[in-house]
Amino acid sequence: MTTDTGTGTSGRRLPSGPLPRMILLLAGLAFGWIAVNGMKELSSIIGPIFLALNLIVVAYPIKTALVRRGMPQWVGALLATLAVFVALILFFWSIVWAVTSLVNELPHYGSKFDQLQRDGLKYLERFGVDQSTIDEQLRSIDSGKIMGWVTQAASVLSGVFSLLAVVVTMLFFLAMDSMGFSRRMEIAGKHHSGLVRAFNAFSHGVRKYWIVSTVFGLIVAVLDYGVLLALGVPLALVWGVLAFVTNYIPNIGFVFGLIPPALMALLDKGVAQALIVVVAYCVLNFVVQSIIQPKVAGDAVGVTASLSFFSLLFWSWALGPLGSILALPATLLVKSLLVDGDPESRWANAFIAADPTTAEAETVESAAGLEDEADDPATA
Repeated sequence: MTTDTGTGTSGRRLPSGPLPRMILLLAGLAFGWIAVNGMKELSSIIGPIFLALNLIVVAYPIKTALVRRGMPQWVGALLATLAVFVALILFFWSIVWAVTSLVNELPHYGSKFDQLQRDGLKYLERFGVDQSTIDEQLRSIDSGKIMGWVTQAASVLSGVFSLLAVVVTMLFFLAMDSMGFSRRMEIAGKHHSGLVRAFNAFSHGVRKYWIVSTVFGLIVAVLDYGVLLALGVPLALVWGVLAFVTNYIPNIGFVFGLIPPALMALLDKGVAQALIVVVAYCVLNFVVQSIIQPKVAGDAVGVTASLSFFSLLFWSWALGPLGSILALPATLLVKSLLVDGDPESRWANAFIAADPTTAEAETVESAAGLEDEADDPATA
């Protein structure tokens, strides 16, 4: 006679010990899916906060440099935050300057616009479309749809201002907390030095990413300016500056940077020149920003080109429009938390890191060296 004390019906003892790897993998994927969907629901909060963290991390060396020169912590934090605000002000001022320049220039082309309208009507008449047909189509436009479009545009604009308000508010709190970053990182390093090193690697990678993005934005702006200058498009410098600042705007930034110079080329030079501007902008932006920049940015932050491209798609889906500009920093943060900070998971670097030999390293070392590990904010 046998008793059933953890054995099967046949008297054999059931296996004990760790759960099977497949069960752990499925459980991890399930928890990850829940976390990602939760993040997607809170994207309007997480995105702006993470953007503010990026800006503070980028500006933090200003604070450390000032403190090393004898300035109080609060003065260094204040000046670093002011540098971020100045950058944001210049960003939005450049957009307003470009729009104002376009509005002031358009009245000089009133007669040209009328001529283009007449030429357009003559062209449409070849296909049986005359002025009466156009007027009839205009009268049939549903005013409700127009109001719907206006409402959507107002909603987008409201969302931009809300995002900006969250970013600015979060910058103030992060600036105040940055005065104690060094001490906090020092204490954390005594308990988990590997994780602190991983966070430092994250902060250095974020700075490299924004530097690379800025450099490539300048490259695209210079190339666009050269094309416009060669074609004789009015206000070429204004549109070059606009191309640079809109490089930071995900998805729709390229369109904002293209419409004004294309419109000016149309009014000043004609349809052919406008098409040349559109084609040149598309080719330059596609080659530089869609092919070259992801590869260089991925190498700079330490991930493969394929992971860089995948992160762009994933974070755009998870965090919305901001996700496309924060894709690599977000991927770098996840990599620092789950891979670089855990010696048992560092093998994954063999597949996702730009330098696969980091999978063999016993510790993760930041670009600044171990001596600076307690003096850099990786978290808020």
